[in-house]
Amino acid sequence: MNLIIAFCIPLMLGTLFQQLYSMVDAIVVGKFVGVNALAGVGSTGAVNFLILGFANGVCGGFSIMYGQRYGAKDYAGMRNYIANAIYLSVGIAAVLTPLTVIFCRQILLLMDTPAEIFDEAYGYIVIIFAGIAVLMMYNCAAAILRSIGDSRTPVIALVAAALLNIIMDLLFVIVIPMGVYGVAIATVISQGISGAVCFIYMFKKYEVLRFQPGEWCRDTEKMRRLMGVGLPMALQFSITAIGSVILQAAVNGLGAVSVAAMAAAGRVQMFFGSAMESIGLTMTTYCSQNIGAMKFERIRKGVFIAVILETVFSLFTLVMLNLFGTTMALLFIDASEVEVMEKIRIFLQINSVFYVLLGVLYVLRNSIQGMGYGVLPMFAGLFELVARAFTAFVLVGHLGFTGAALANPVAWIAADVLLVGVYLYIRKNVLVEQHRMPPGVSGRVQRC
Repeated sequence: MNLIIAFCIPLMLGTLFQQLYSMVDAIVVGKFVGVNALAGVGSTGAVNFLILGFANGVCGGFSIMYGQRYGAKDYAGMRNYIANAIYLSVGIAAVLTPLTVIFCRQILLLMDTPAEIFDEAYGYIVIIFAGIAVLMMYNCAAAILRSIGDSRTPVIALVAAALLNIIMDLLFVIVIPMGVYGVAIATVISQGISGAVCFIYMFKKYEVLRFQPGEWCRDTEKMRRLMGVGLPMALQFSITAIGSVILQAAVNGLGAVSVAAMAAAGRVQMFFGSAMESIGLTMTTYCSQNIGAMKFERIRKGVFIAVILETVFSLFTLVMLNLFGTTMALLFIDASEVEVMEKIRIFLQINSVFYVLLGVLYVLRNSIQGMGYGVLPMFAGLFELVARAFTAFVLVGHLGFTGAALANPVAWIAADVLLVGVYLYIRKNVLVEQHRMPPGVSGRVQRC
């Protein structure tokens, strides 16, 4: 437990400061530009997650291979995997950037973005998409560092970048009135700096990451294996995000007030949920390293401990959201916006009750991915997609904003049904079987 907590705390802080980016953007535009600007930025959250979630999911999936090679003490192999992952990441960014920038307007139109917030939504998200390469840089570097057990360095870089982001947000919105364009530019610049700092530091600090002659060579087989774990994780994020896009389109149909309420409530929820997300991310590294070292019993114990920790944090979050959630929302929304504040209260109360299910989802999804089973969690994302689509087409039509607030809990339940079954199968038929194997023998690790 101590090892998981020690690794998780810096990761938790990092996730918290990563959320600070979007929170500061929302605070600045909500307070200094207006409710429509906040709704515009907030309405892009789902499509933002769809594209960047895919890109960052690839980076996270690649790290499974680094972690397994590191756990097996195959450092040369690990470095060659990292080199090939960098080649793939550059290629992915080169494809995604022009496609998303070109079709950004059409995507927002398909989502039925309200006319009164369309310009703000487009102005913000098109700049974010133009900076996909630098936004990926940080996640790529952070994944490499986490795979060798360093969860602190990415946090330090992210804290500095978050502070820089705050300064630039204020500069580009208040001093230089650039509106939503300013907060988007600030986000891209600050994240790019944090990624560059991580790359420079890790190559200087860690001897295990210093490449030897020949280790930068392109290896088609390694690229195939990297895509074998990276692509399912990326698709899992994207499939989940498609459900969010469908739901956002339904909320857009309810008007700018509902969009603004969803945006503000989502920011508050993500801030408090960062601890649970961090425990899940910890389990990706924990399981991949222990698979590489063939310490299968530690995986079973680690998953159990992580579920306990998630349960504790979910109960804490339940209390905090119900006591202080609407107060935190005042960071984004003026108290005079009574209708918006009431919708925020409804959203937070409904979602917080089901946070235990979200915690289980984080642990099991990331643990299964860390063990090298990338495809199965992708189907859990498909379950979430179906659940959110059902909510958008049925519940929102009948219950309005309350139906939209039920979307997350319905999606979490659907995903947990699959993930619990998959994990129990792996635990019974794979981990126990491999635990009995002689040292050095593990079919599953070899197939990864």
